[in-house]
Amino acid sequence: MRERGQVSLLIIGFATILLALVAVVVDASQVVLLRRSLASVADGAALAAAQSLAERALYAGEAVDALPIDPRRARQEVVSYLDATGMPLTLVDVSIDGDKVTVAVAAQARLPLVGAVTGDADGTTVTARASARSPIG
Repeated sequence: MRERGQVSLLIIGFATILLALVAVVVDASQVVLLRRSLASVADGAALAAAQSLAERALYAGEAVDALPIDPRRARQEVVSYLDATGMPLTLVDVSIDGDKVTVAVAAQARLPLVGAVTGDADGTTVTARASARSPIG
């Protein structure tokens, strides 16, 4: 009975599994870091938009429970904020509901290790959404 070389085969198997785990952890970390960055950018864009008050409605003399947001100015503020970040991202949605603004952004996460194995050069899309309310003064 020849058992010579079986330990080498076991070591090669474990090394392959270890390398696969490292690749998954590296790529998952890339996605988590991008998600955090996108969440931060979406928060900033939502805050910038929430400060775009509809001045005509505000100074019309009517009693309001919340400060109204100008939808056109809010969208401009979001686009300006996102342009200033310089990140390669896509504005998915800007929705305004009374005094609340919701911003959704997306970006492609490159997965260098897993993508090389699977042949997926585009990576995966990561999306973040944030909301903010107009300030009450």
